[in-house]
Amino acid sequence: MLDADFFRRWMTAAAAAVDREADRLTELDSPIGDADHGSNLQRGFTAVAIVIEKDAPATPGAVLTLAGRQLISTVGGASGPLYGTLLRRTGKALGDAAEVEEAAFADALRTGVDAVAALGGAAPGDKTMLDALVPAVDALGTSFAAARDAAREGALATTPLQARKGRASYLGERSVGHQDPGATSSALLFEALAETADANDASEADRG
Repeated sequence: MLDADFFRRWMTAAAAAVDREADRLTELDSPIGDADHGSNLQRGFTAVAIVIEKDAPATPGAVLTLAGRQLISTVGGASGPLYGTLLRRTGKALGDAAEVEEAAFADALRTGVDAVAALGGAAPGDKTMLDALVPAVDALGTSFAAARDAAREGALATTPLQARKGRASYLGERSVGHQDPGATSSALLFEALAETADANDASEADRG
């Protein structure tokens, strides 16, 4: 079972991952976007980590809803609404339960991913964050590590694609050969999730 503390630690780990990779995300965004993806997400997730520590939401759903709301209010461009929608809709789907099963979390996260697809009008293969999110959610039923690996592979697989949605789509064929920054940052979320799960398992083993 996953409690609010697990989700708070996930968001904190995500903020650390984004902070660590911010320059790389901006470098990926430079040839096909506005060269601000890393700095925007860094600002947003730093704010998320601060507000979650300050307010200490008591349920998994409340943690993600607050995180999503914070991202929408602090991240510019398309990233804020997209990531904010992902987390808010996932949190809403989790409801008010104090603890959630991994399967319920996977179902809720799929609801969040579907909301992102609806908001952006994109699908896998369009060279967007969905190229990492969809395979990760599909693999989440297997394990957190499998979801991490699927997201990472999905992000890498965007390199030969031509963008059909978002800012990069304006470049047409010139978008080919560049890894999508949104898919790359989405993969960081699942790296943080797997890291949090590993730490959780280690803590439970120590207690056992």
